[in-house]
Amino acid sequence: MSPEVFCFADYPCHTVAIDILKAPPEDDNKEIATWKSLDLVESLLRLSEVGQYEPVKQLFSFPIKHCPDMLVLALLQISTSWHTLRHELISTLMPIFLGNHPNSAIILHYAWHGQGQSPSIRQLIMHSMAEWYMRGEHYDQAKLSRILDVAQDLKSLSMLLNATPFAFVIDLAALASRREYLKLDKWLTDKIREHGEPFILACVTFLKRRCPSIMGGLAPDKDQPKSAQLPPETLATMLACLQSCAGSVSQELSETILTMVANCSNVMNKARQPPPGVMPKGRAPSTSSLDAISPVQIDPLSAMGSLNLGGSTTSHTQNMQGFPSSLSSAFSNPQSPAKAFPPLTNPNPSTPFGGIGSLSSQLPGMDSGPLGSGIGSSIGSGLGMPAVTSDPFGTRKMSTPGLNPPTFQQTDLSQVWPEANQHFSKEIDDEANSYFQRIYNHPPHPTMSVDEVLEMLQRFKDSTIKREREVFNCMLRNLFEEYRFFPQYPDKELHITACLFGGIIEKGLVTYMALGLALRYVLEALRKPFGSKMYYFGIAALDRFKNRLKDYPQYCQHLASIGHFLQFPHHLQEYIEYGQQSRDPPVKLQGSITTPGSLALAQVQAQSQQPGVPKAPQPGQASTLVTTTTATTTVAKTTTIARPTPSGFKKDVPPSINTTNIDTLLVATDQTERIVEPPENVQEKIAFIFNNLSQSNMTQKVEELKETVKEEFMPWVSQYLVMKRVSIEPNFHSLYSNFLDTLKNPDFGKMVLSETYRNIRVLLTSDKAAANFSDRSLLKNLGHWLGMITLAKNKPILYTDLEVKSLLLEAYVKGQQELLYVVPFVAKVLESSLRSVVFRPQNPWTMAIMNVLAELHQEHDLKLNLKFEIEVLCKNLSLDINDLKPGTLLKDKEKLKSLEEQLSAPKKEAKPPEEMLPIVTTVAPSTPAATTTACTTTGPPTPQFSYHDINVYALAGLAPHINININIPLLQAHPQLKQCVRQSVERAVQELVHPVVDRSIKIAMTTCEQIVRKDFALDSEESRMRVAAHHMMRNLTAGMAMITCREPLLMSIATNLKNSFAAALRAPTPQQREMMEEAAARIAQDNCELACCFIQKTAVEKAGPEMDKRLATEFELRKHARQEGRRYCDPVVLTYQAERMPEQIRLKVGGVDPKQLAVYEEFARNVPGFLPSNDLSQPTGFLAQPMKQQAWATDDVAQIYDKCMADLEQHLHAIPPALALNPQTQALRSLLEAVALARNSRDGIAALGLLQKAVEGLLDATSGADADLLLRYRECHLLVLKALQDGRAYGPQWCNKQITRCLIECRDEYKYNVEAVELLIRNHLVNMQQYDLHLAQSMENGLHYMAVAFAMQLVKLLLVDERSVGHITEADLFHTIETLMRTSAHSRANAPEGLPQLMDVVRSNYEAMIDRAHGGPNFMMHSGISQASEYDDPPGLREKAEYLLREWVNLYHSAAAGRDSTKAFSAFVGQMHQQGILKTDDLITRFFRLCTEMCVEISYRAQAEQQHNPAASAAIIRAKCYHNLDAFVRLIALLVKHSGEATNTVTKINLLNKVLGIVVGVLIQDHDVRQTEFQQLPYHRIFIMLLLELNAPEHVLETINFQTLTAFCNTFHILRPTKAPGFVYAWLELISHRIFIARMLAHTPQQKGWPMYAQLLIDLFKYLAPFLRNVELNKPMQILYKGTLRVLLVLLHDFPEFLCDYHYGFCDVIPPNCIQLRNLILSAFPRNMRLPDPFTPNLKVDMLSEINIAPRILTNFTGVMPSQFKKDLDSYLKTRSPVTFLSELRSNLQVSNEPGNRYNIQLINALVLYVGTQAIAHIHNKGSTPSMSTITHSAHMDIFQNLAVDLDTEGRYLFLNAIANQLRYPNSHTHYFSCTMLYLFAEANTEAIQEQITRVLLERLIVNRPHPWGLLITFIELIKNPAFKFWSHDFVHCAPEIEKLFQSVAQCCMGQKQAQQVMEGTGAS
Repeated sequence: MSPEVFCFADYPCHTVAIDILKAPPEDDNKEIATWKSLDLVESLLRLSEVGQYEPVKQLFSFPIKHCPDMLVLALLQISTSWHTLRHELISTLMPIFLGNHPNSAIILHYAWHGQGQSPSIRQLIMHSMAEWYMRGEHYDQAKLSRILDVAQDLKSLSMLLNATPFAFVIDLAALASRREYLKLDKWLTDKIREHGEPFILACVTFLKRRCPSIMGGLAPDKDQPKSAQLPPETLATMLACLQSCAGSVSQELSETILTMVANCSNVMNKARQPPPGVMPKGRAPSTSSLDAISPVQIDPLSAMGSLNLGGSTTSHTQNMQGFPSSLSSAFSNPQSPAKAFPPLTNPNPSTPFGGIGSLSSQLPGMDSGPLGSGIGSSIGSGLGMPAVTSDPFGTRKMSTPGLNPPTFQQTDLSQVWPEANQHFSKEIDDEANSYFQRIYNHPPHPTMSVDEVLEMLQRFKDSTIKREREVFNCMLRNLFEEYRFFPQYPDKELHITACLFGGIIEKGLVTYMALGLALRYVLEALRKPFGSKMYYFGIAALDRFKNRLKDYPQYCQHLASIGHFLQFPHHLQEYIEYGQQSRDPPVKLQGSITTPGSLALAQVQAQSQQPGVPKAPQPGQASTLVTTTTATTTVAKTTTIARPTPSGFKKDVPPSINTTNIDTLLVATDQTERIVEPPENVQEKIAFIFNNLSQSNMTQKVEELKETVKEEFMPWVSQYLVMKRVSIEPNFHSLYSNFLDTLKNPDFGKMVLSETYRNIRVLLTSDKAAANFSDRSLLKNLGHWLGMITLAKNKPILYTDLEVKSLLLEAYVKGQQELLYVVPFVAKVLESSLRSVVFRPQNPWTMAIMNVLAELHQEHDLKLNLKFEIEVLCKNLSLDINDLKPGTLLKDKEKLKSLEEQLSAPKKEAKPPEEMLPIVTTVAPSTPAATTTACTTTGPPTPQFSYHDINVYALAGLAPHINININIPLLQAHPQLKQCVRQSVERAVQELVHPVVDRSIKIAMTTCEQIVRKDFALDSEESRMRVAAHHMMRNLTAGMAMITCREPLLMSIATNLKNSFAAALRAPTPQQREMMEEAAARIAQDNCELACCFIQKTAVEKAGPEMDKRLATEFELRKHARQEGRRYCDPVVLTYQAERMPEQIRLKVGGVDPKQLAVYEEFARNVPGFLPSNDLSQPTGFLAQPMKQQAWATDDVAQIYDKCMADLEQHLHAIPPALALNPQTQALRSLLEAVALARNSRDGIAALGLLQKAVEGLLDATSGADADLLLRYRECHLLVLKALQDGRAYGPQWCNKQITRCLIECRDEYKYNVEAVELLIRNHLVNMQQYDLHLAQSMENGLHYMAVAFAMQLVKLLLVDERSVGHITEADLFHTIETLMRTSAHSRANAPEGLPQLMDVVRSNYEAMIDRAHGGPNFMMHSGISQASEYDDPPGLREKAEYLLREWVNLYHSAAAGRDSTKAFSAFVGQMHQQGILKTDDLITRFFRLCTEMCVEISYRAQAEQQHNPAASAAIIRAKCYHNLDAFVRLIALLVKHSGEATNTVTKINLLNKVLGIVVGVLIQDHDVRQTEFQQLPYHRIFIMLLLELNAPEHVLETINFQTLTAFCNTFHILRPTKAPGFVYAWLELISHRIFIARMLAHTPQQKGWPMYAQLLIDLFKYLAPFLRNVELNKPMQILYKGTLRVLLVLLHDFPEFLCDYHYGFCDVIPPNCIQLRNLILSAFPRNMRLPDPFTPNLKVDMLSEINIAPRILTNFTGVMPSQFKKDLDSYLKTRSPVTFLSELRSNLQVSNEPGNRYNIQLINALVLYVGTQAIAHIHNKGSTPSMSTITHSAHMDIFQNLAVDLDTEGRYLFLNAIANQLRYPNSHTHYFSCTMLYLFAEANTEAIQEQITRVLLERLIVNRPHPWGLLITFIELIKNPAFKFWSHDFVHCAPEIEKLFQSVAQCCMGQKQAQQVMEGTGAS
């Protein structure tokens, strides 16, 4: 029956629950709906059991096909017992869901985990999986992969792997192990143990199937897909497991297994040959079949987790389980080569049984002894190699060749390079090999350097040519596959390969898995024993990509944890240590690395040398050899390179003072490699030449030398010259220098220079015993010589050779002995700078060193002879030591940390420099850091922090300074424990801070108070007393706190740490416990200093205000005395002092003497526990806020008052005697007295009185008898206010607040003095925000007449007559304007006249300011602007904001910030809450203001840097600025996005407006203050980035897009160029940004953005107008004008309708003489219109369809007409009365407000357009259309004709221009005004009018295109139509050039022929 008729689901039944399905079945398909009925399914299943099995099964075929998901759910949801059919159906259905059905995940999950599912269902699913996979013969790997994914999803893998059939399970396990879901070896062993032989048999069958060739058959089919082939490491693992149990299975099976093992090597590497050129005779066949099974062997004990590059994963310590006993038997089989050798310690586990015997004979230069070089031990201890200690795990390593630790499964290269799966064609392989051949070739053959190869690979990688890409893949694959054979490479080839390998990582040629593999190989190599071959491979490769290490912090941690890390080359250690913090080392050291390979390479390259002697490394290299502690073995067997150990060389020789002894140099040279020595007789000749050398025989001797000495002996000569001559013959230096010049051999010059550096280094690192004079004079001589051959010849001393400043710093740190060496040496070097053009003094490099010397010279305990050296040097260089600017290099902690030691041979144990103490004692500094650990118990520890370093506003201030040593074993094993450190330190501080602070302050206070009272009893200046009290208090409190809290802190931190560690590790082992103890002690020791400083500083900060409270009465007594005009002194103390104290220590009346003050200053400089500070100024945050006014040193305030009094007196003297009795003069005298009074009392109250007097005086003076006197009077009052406003007195903050208060509170009769108020505002003396609010309230909604009139005057003065006050914007008078607008709107009789007009002007200026509702967005913006100039921040807020901003910038730039910084943001909002920033709107506002100011400040600093250092690239400077700005913008954007609920747009928009207002406010303020120094960059970046962020395509932003754009428009309008001219370029760039234009003009619906954008363009034209009108186009204006044209062209092209609609408003503000600018606007026509060609002969304009349609004009042009004028005009047009209208018209148009204009141009334009539109309407009403005949004789034409006749030339020109402005595209206005223009021409009563009409048209046509269409047709009609007799007029022929001009225009307009006819035709008549 058809379901359409009867559907089970339509009737009551149990339906299938299908709500879980992601894609439910179609509802309306009744056939499917039927199967929703559970009852149906259940009935059918029952029927199947009673003999209807087949038919029922047939019925189910429909749902199986159409709704399998519903059917499965039905079968799973019915509750009956299990039917056979139900089983079968589920088995049939499961594969559907293993495929890609949309509901598969849900169904499988429901079936596996669903409630009430019987366990058999899982068996069924697993069975279906196996069936599905094994159904075909070809075992599809894609299906297997899908099954594995499903198993992982269902978390059922372990269950599946315990199921059957084995064939399926083994396949699945192999794949799972490749994905690292399980350890294959362990799983196999377990299964073998559990199931025995059947499982082993299954494994063997599996291997035969997956790897047919393992039975010795053919290689796998070529067409066998790669995925079906078994990866080698899986094969190896399985074989190893099978082999281990081969003894316990049937004979036949055992033989099969052993055959497989034997054949395995052929399968795994078909005897892969090394790249050509590596091995002299190719690689010997592998001697061991097991060798091949051992894939890359990795030391199984590596505690290395899976490599996670860049991120931070915790590494897991590997648990080595003992392998089952059955495994160890694997190696007692006869095949095992382990039996072939005596048991040996295995120095290189990289190839446990590498092809030892057979290879050694093939390698050049190696002994083929019993221990072949295949192991890479480099001939072991025979050459002084330390014997390799026996390895406790040796046996275990050797017993597991095939089983890698699972984290490091040998990666199948086919996964790494899917592109490399293909088998490359022979040509590709050959080409790849040809490149390898060249890399390893020896010089006569064609060669390629490593860099060339890398460059080529880079090219090939991105090549568009397939062949090149294949070669790239082939070469890389070969290189990676070759890795396991590297240990067999000879040294040179291995070194080249290492450089290539490192280069591949450095250049980023590999990514993802391949990169991981490459890095892993290098790590493995470095883990090999120090000095082994592969170790050197690792070092060489690492050196290549050291600059990339900062990208892989996690990798660096693994490197640093290698046992012999400290033996790595010094510079690599630096890179790795900084890499862990994702940084480059501050000084990029370029240590050279020397490996046997690199020496072998050098030897080959120096083929010209005698055979058998390797080329010596460059002299400088000897001191940077890799092997710092052991001897290294080079290829030549005889040479050993040892360190020159700085032991005393001359124990037996008494130091000879008279002869300079060069033993040190000789011994050091003996120990470096000897240079090729010339034969004895040549040596004698060379000595003879130098002995007899003089200026006169120079050339002759040079020639002799050239003849005598062969090129290869030159290095020896250079050594001889420097060591035996230069170092001991300072008097002949200039002679030898000239000798070098004459020799003209640049190579020799370089040898001498490097030899000089080498010897200098030897002396610098030698033993500096006190009596070792000869070494010191050698060093001085070499210094003098170095200066001569470098500086004197204008060559620099490079940092890499000798870092002079660091050398001085290091010597200073290490002590006097070192300084005795270094200072004279440096002085000698610098002496030569005088002879240099480049390096003579004032060269920055030279002066920098001189400044360091000057700083040294200031040190108290510097030896006198060294001071003398420095003074002599200054004299020689004609510098005055007092003029030098000593810096603070010697105290620079940061510099110390990154210092590269030059003064001692790098010892293995050298402490990192940050632990070095500046021991400036005369102890021989052989152990510069040995004392650091011991000193914690004896004296106080060396301070690490300066007072300003630590922020104590919140505990979070500790975080940046917490020091975690990453070498602590516990943290290396469990990096996650680092989290515990910060909490433990913070907890310890929190517990101790309050009790310690209170106790310290209490004790210090009493002492301090008594002593300060005693010392200052006779001092009348309280400020001195206060400062001294603070200094002493700070010192005592800090010391007290330090001794109280140090020990408890140490214990508390350690205990907290132990508890945290124990909690984190749950149940630690005894070994871990020991590590925990050690770690806790070490970390506590490292951070105790920090915690202590935090508590000390907290105490100190609190102590200041407490002290002030204690001494408050003392301060008051002194002030009181001063107000009464006497000097304070304590009489009791005075008598006591006079009677009891001896003269020397008696206190004197008056100030404390400087010696005594010095004691207090010392207190301030050396606060216990902090680094000494050199500036005596008090650190920020030290003085408590309340005493701000008195905090200034007295003399400052006094000085300001004195200057003020002097100025006032000068003014009074200048007043003529006649005016002496004028009240204003008397008022000035009393003002002077008030100043004197305030000066004497010097407190806030007197100052306030003075301020009030000055303000009231200003308001009182309205008009004096004498204008000059009035000016002077105002000047004097302002002078007083300005003095008070001075930052050193009371500051603008306080002053402006008080002045505003006076203005608000003073009596009404003064209150409304507009000139005075304007004067105060103009001089930045009023807080506008407060004043604006007050003014708005005082108008009482328009009822207070005086106030309204005053407000109007003020608004007019400040905002309409824009000339007066630049810094005031409408935002500053927001509320006032709002109230005035309301008053004007209600127009009660009371409102002063002129208010509506004023409001119209204001409105037209600010018409873009939509929405004035209180609390609306606009209100927010204006309040933001005014709040930006408020500075009264609560104490500590600035520091908080700074801290937060820095935190945010770091979060934003961190890798973990998340997409669009969302993760960082959520973390940061938490911090903002914590700091309380989000509590109130006011705090948020202040936070934004402070952040904006800080970001701007940073930009200014960065740009100032560029001025000091012009070489710095602008891009870098910009990037520096953007670093902070972009982060700040992202924060704003995120806050806007996330403020309020998602749907609440109001909050978002208000916040945005507030922030924009703040940025605008900061900008305006900045612009006013800095003026020409103002920089646009930071603001431009903030606006543009914010615009982009908020226009991103996100739903939440789209909903508020229009409000966002409105906010930006308002912002830009407020910042219009007339208000902020310094911002104009950025402003233009912002308003013309493509996103902004597109959003404003295209995307915003209903063209809502158009009026706002038009307003912005009007702002631009208004700014340009005066410059254009007067044609003052200097360079900056030209650029701006050009930019404006470009913007218009874009608009003309893309938005012509916009220009059409707003043309009127634009033309209104563009000066009449800007022809082209105006043409651009007038040429616009709608895009959907096709313009008829104006040059078409006989074009009938009035026939065009568009010609009667009026254009849209969106400007309110009648608004400018005065209301009376408009009334009269309307009446005249209707009735032609009043009659006087025409006669008065001219005078009405001549009333102009604008300076420089006689006519009111706006009114003329409005009049013309209004009359025109009325005329057109009038003609249409009569039922006709405008034409020459219909426009005549009407009131409208009367007006036009009257204007044409009545106006003077200027007026007429403006009038005709107004008409021409309407000649645009075809429309009714164009037509009407075209006719009008022609009519006026025809009817003109004088030729002057006609000439002027012609001029107006012509000047618009002779400029460049575009030309408006209407203009063209009008002009063509004029010159073509004979009715106008155009050519007969005199002005056409008045001059030949004009005549020519008309002719050419006519020809352009009409074509040559027609023009000719027209001209002649008229001419003839």
